[in-house]
Amino acid sequence: MIATAQKAPDYAAARRHMIESQLRTSGINDRFVLDRMKAVPREDYVPEGARAAAYVDRQIPLGAGAYLASPLAHGQILTHARPTGDDRTLVIGPATGYLAALLSPLVAELRETTPDQVLAGNVDAVFDLVVVDGAVEQVPESLIATLAPEGRLVTGMIRKGVTRLEIGRRSGTQIALISLTETQLPRLPAFDKPQGWTF
Repeated sequence: MIATAQKAPDYAAARRHMIESQLRTSGINDRFVLDRMKAVPREDYVPEGARAAAYVDRQIPLGAGAYLASPLAHGQILTHARPTGDDRTLVIGPATGYLAALLSPLVAELRETTPDQVLAGNVDAVFDLVVVDGAVEQVPESLIATLAPEGRLVTGMIRKGVTRLEIGRRSGTQIALISLTETQLPRLPAFDKPQGWTF
């Protein structure tokens, strides 16, 4: 029996399908969002064994408890973040590089860091736009401190077991968040609320 060569995946076609069947049908239609998500090869940001599933509408395990968010979740982030060419931008998350690659050409400056670095106060600058590539139960002071005055924060927020995308601006040492839409951003355990005692 002659073995037949396995056809290589057509990732470009998969990206087009992602845009038409996942993003557009969910109301993600801004040209800059669709252009960036068409341009960045999502399969390059997942483990080799997960490349075939890179464009499926779900989170992809990366190992060590980290996940790459679904395409729709990243489309929602870009849509509501409204990045500008003047924005100094910080991405906080599992440092997959994917969201940073989507945002980088749209902003003036971009850095990536992890939740642990933020909690330790190891971010030595402030930013106009801070994007959390995941969902949090709380926004600690150390995260707010990464925002410039009037800086914008976009994050997934877990409230009563439901994850929604939220956006807000820094005012003094506080931030008031506005709920936007339900999303599938993976939980970032480092930003969980401390467990209280129950009797």
